[in-house]
Amino acid sequence: MNNQPVIHCFVTNDINQDQRMHRICTTMSSMNCSVILTGRLRKNSMPLLSLPFEQKRIKCFFNSGILFYLEYNLRILFQLLSNTPDVIYSVDTDTLPACTAAKIILRKKMIFDSHEFFTEVPELSNKPVKKAIWKFVEKICIPYADKSITVNKSLSEILSKEYKKEFIPVYNVPFLQNQSTVIHQNKNIILYQGVLNLGRGLEVLIDAMQWLPDICLVIAGEGDLSDSLRKQASSSPDSARITFTGWLTPEELNTLTSQAFLGLNLLENSSLNYYYSLANKFFDYMHAGVPSLNMDFPEYRHWLEKYETGYLVQELTPRSIADAVNQIVYDKATYDRKRLNCIQAAEKFNWENESIKISTIISDLLPKIQ
Repeated sequence: MNNQPVIHCFVTNDINQDQRMHRICTTMSSMNCSVILTGRLRKNSMPLLSLPFEQKRIKCFFNSGILFYLEYNLRILFQLLSNTPDVIYSVDTDTLPACTAAKIILRKKMIFDSHEFFTEVPELSNKPVKKAIWKFVEKICIPYADKSITVNKSLSEILSKEYKKEFIPVYNVPFLQNQSTVIHQNKNIILYQGVLNLGRGLEVLIDAMQWLPDICLVIAGEGDLSDSLRKQASSSPDSARITFTGWLTPEELNTLTSQAFLGLNLLENSSLNYYYSLANKFFDYMHAGVPSLNMDFPEYRHWLEKYETGYLVQELTPRSIADAVNQIVYDKATYDRKRLNCIQAAEKFNWENESIKISTIISDLLPKIQ
């Protein structure tokens, strides 16, 4: 055990919902590495899941704003200097300061994983000073990364050009499922899974239910808008057909997704982060054999033109969403073809195949790994 290379990974979420890091850490652990994933303990955090690598949570005194980021990075830095890993794995710009400082001090390898277009998130759109600070952090820290990865081709091209170094696209695809588990669908259920935050089109979706009288909407997840969305749904004439499940374990979510007729992946065109996104849920729906309804943004257009596993919608309005769903229900032949395409595409785009990129990166950094 003592001869195993040690990899410390850092996120600012509470770990349980970060399926991308679950997969990446599982892959690194399977390479005879000792992997530790550290996240944040929040007031409503559920117990950690049982996963094949070590997990830690940091409880912070501050929970938001600049003081949180300062405290969290100082705690990360102390943890790294106390344990001296072989590889430091920094997830997103908000963990970069501490990870970069430790990389320089300890002279160890560092991987930077950009899960999103961090400086273009909606939360920074009207905050030029904060945006400039995070941009400065990236310009200082990213050049120190030995390897850099991101979540799709568009962001790979943008970040590679911006920072003049390669960002390898590693897609957020699930492990391949037994396809016998994805055949029990309910034609009345449309599903949103994920964080309930601003810009996800959830308010629009609830309003669209007035034109979908035979449809039930299931919303799986929690977030900043949890309370307001529940209030909106409860005051809607269609409240009986709108269900909130709260957070689910990955296994529970997989079961629920496979029972849905249509997956929903709706975003406001309010930030470049959303515009260039390729969400986890897009692939989760695909692997469950469930076609999805997505915004007509570059990454979704690229995938759906080539593999036809879902649908595009031009406008994020209640009527346009309702019209799109009604057309999907009406055109059963097209739906059945896209559903079959989902199952076939999952055979090609799965973590068993995508994890090879992570294995190659780790082998390049730690050539003694067998």
